[in-house]
Amino acid sequence: MRKRAIIIVDLQNDYRTDGRFPLSGIDAAVAKAARVVEAARRAGDLVVHVRHESPADGPFFAVGTQGAEIMAAMAPQAGEAIVTKRFPNAFRETPLAGMLASAGVDDVTVIGAMSHMCIDATARAAADLGLRTTIVEDACATRDLAFKGETVPAGTVHAAFMSALAFAYGEVVSTEDYLAR
Repeated sequence: MRKRAIIIVDLQNDYRTDGRFPLSGIDAAVAKAARVVEAARRAGDLVVHVRHESPADGPFFAVGTQGAEIMAAMAPQAGEAIVTKRFPNAFRETPLAGMLASAGVDDVTVIGAMSHMCIDATARAAADLGLRTTIVEDACATRDLAFKGETVPAGTVHAAFMSALAFAYGEVVSTEDYLAR
């Protein structure tokens, strides 16, 4: 039988609509992420909260600030792991891989932010480690990006990264499909 973990990536205050680095659709993504986490808790899955910390002079997630704290709607419960990272990949220079291995986890579900950065890096790393990887796409959020003087809308950024992940790194599903399993 497979052992699953839910990896909640960077759902921190600075990404809120009133934060220092707001994301497009963050409120809807957090509401869906909360449903995924609630189901995981009921199922007895390992729940891992990942939070990014930047240097004190960083543009967001500055160490020691309220913006770097996990959003209240995603607050860890007693006994749930919290992993602090400094790179987009939640496995890089953190205890995450060892934590999952110790728990016998072979199946991970990734939710959070940002689709084009930390979700992408973490999902790819999980797959590279041989973990069965699922990304709940509507429980993730991102923002508009700029390239060569053009603005790429958040929805397009999100779709491009989810399609790339679905192509070779994991299963990409909606919250409704995920919860219906």
